Amino acid sequence: MFGLFKSDPVKKLQKERKKLLEKAYKLSHTDRSASDQMMAKVDEIDKKIEELKG
Repeated sequence: MFGLFKSDPVKKLQKERKKLLEKAYKLSHTDRSASDQMMAKVDEIDKKIEELKG
């Protein structure tokens, strides 16, 4: 019953991943190195998601 109010860590990471992908895409037009750094963060989040899923 109380699990209804718990946030799902996978969903939270997926939202963060989506935001970073959008920022990386926008930066890819102006600052390629910053875009690459954002993509590295996305890769880290992907690994965390895979660990949580199991």
